[in-house]
Amino acid sequence: MKVADLLAALPPRPLGALPFPRHLLGAFRRKSITFCTGLTDEGTPVYWFQSRSFTLDLRLPGLDDTALTHRQGWVGDTLWDAQRGEMSWSVARSYQPRNQWPEPARLAFIGNSVLEFAPSGAYVEDWRQLAAPGPLLGLRLHLLREHATGTDHAMDGGLIVAGAHMALARSRLPAIDAALSTTPSLDHAMAQGIASAAQIASYEVSVALDSAHITHTTIPARHGEQLLQGDFAVEADGQVHQHCTIDGMACTLVYTIDVHEPDFAFATQTPTTPEGQAWLEAERGHLERNARVLR
Repeated sequence: MKVADLLAALPPRPLGALPFPRHLLGAFRRKSITFCTGLTDEGTPVYWFQSRSFTLDLRLPGLDDTALTHRQGWVGDTLWDAQRGEMSWSVARSYQPRNQWPEPARLAFIGNSVLEFAPSGAYVEDWRQLAAPGPLLGLRLHLLREHATGTDHAMDGGLIVAGAHMALARSRLPAIDAALSTTPSLDHAMAQGIASAAQIASYEVSVALDSAHITHTTIPARHGEQLLQGDFAVEADGQVHQHCTIDGMACTLVYTIDVHEPDFAFATQTPTTPEGQAWLEAERGHLERNARVLR
């Protein structure tokens, strides 16, 4: 079955008690990052997809021509500090061999915007919710099985569907990631022959916006392709299997279900006081004249 069939076949797996604010669930585009130096970046494509317990993140500082060793993408377990109102991430395996964003996120909400403040004051990021009401599906990848040999490989990654948007992350094979974890940078790894360009590029994070086709990815050759290739099956134990071919290797990817809300209302507004609402109504004529929903 394809992803639409999978969404129809899967029983609901409700969120239950969510440790962090519901405003953080969905698909987000970074509108801007402003640094303490006064510099602001509004051009780098950055996307953040949030499921119940894990996050997918893609950053391409060189836009669609980002060099092999400069691409950024990861999957991480989501951690929430309710006392501080901070989100952080436990990232075991990333595209890069080191954590380039070590600070937790101190968060505030206004409308469809999530403002992320670095506790150090180094930067603030403005994220915009992209998802409209629709499915929220989170599948966490944990195993790749080679058909030819029957070998199982422990993997990290996942698939998040948020409304009309999807994101996929898949780690490298464990031996490659283990070798890269000993290096200070991907440039060093290539220079020392620790990993080849193809091995480095085998860590995939891809995003498909308003489509089943990839719009942004760590693997440029995949741009425009179907994000999800191969067929899904729901197993008796509740796991989801995806039968596919990766770099010519027939395999099965094994996922566990993190969440499945078939019709989820993603947060795009925040409350105000009665006085604030009255002011908005009274001044609507000029306040909304040049305003629009920005995603």
